[in-house]
Amino acid sequence: MIFTINNQNPQMRLIKKASDILEEGGVIIYPTDTVYGLGCDLFNKKAIEKIYEIKRRDKKQPFSFVCSDLSDISKYAVVPTYAYKIMRHLLPGPYTFILGASRMVPKILLPRRREVGIRIPDNLICLTLVKEFGRPIISTSVKNSAGEIMTDPEEMASEFKKAVDCVIDGGIVGNELSSVVKLVEETPQVIRAAKGDVSFF
Repeated sequence: MIFTINNQNPQMRLIKKASDILEEGGVIIYPTDTVYGLGCDLFNKKAIEKIYEIKRRDKKQPFSFVCSDLSDISKYAVVPTYAYKIMRHLLPGPYTFILGASRMVPKILLPRRREVGIRIPDNLICLTLVKEFGRPIISTSVKNSAGEIMTDPEEMASEFKKAVDCVIDGGIVGNELSSVVKLVEETPQVIRAAKGDVSFF
């Protein structure tokens, strides 16, 4: 099932349909400001396990998730004052921030240490969906069987037609991942330099 949604003015009727799929434990593909994401409800263990299967990913490698705003992040992460200032300046944007996890984060996402990767993408479809859904959504890049990042929603719908419940077509996006910055210690640590500028860290 493909929902074609306007990335400047998302149709709420379709956003609500996608939100309902998440509510029912479905797995979706959706656009972000970097690449397309494979996602589900943060609190649905079965759906998260399904994404691990689709990605053929070791459960020792936890997924990041998308929050709707900074106040939402504070429910799921320990945010030092300096980290809050950095995130307020850079979000929404192409960054994944690693923070200490709060007790709200499901154990399936904390295999080794109590840290989480959190995103607020600068993409109106994604943010509207997370706000409508009311809970964070798992976020991991969509790749084909060769391990290459996919950019075309039509190709994703064909490749994953038996694995996901819907594909949100928000147009062609790029293939550059988010920059990853760890904000757990007293100073920021750049884990991956990618789309988001990290020269000032």
